[in-house]
Amino acid sequence: MIEDDVFVGTGALVMKGVPICGGPIGGGAVVGAGSVKTQDVPRAVGAGNPAMVMREL
Repeated sequence: MIEDDVFVGTGALVMKGVPICGGPIGGGAVVGAGSVKTQDVPRAVGAGNPAMVMREL
């Protein structure tokens, strides 16, 4: 599930069972290009391998 106003960059991988929605990830979240998302991230900019919070929104 991907909520409104969520940006997933080119080549980003979102692992199975990791939501991008209003619960663990708020609307407006950003997953950087080429990142590997392995866990829930709050409404923030997440990047890296594995994706980590770079900046709270």
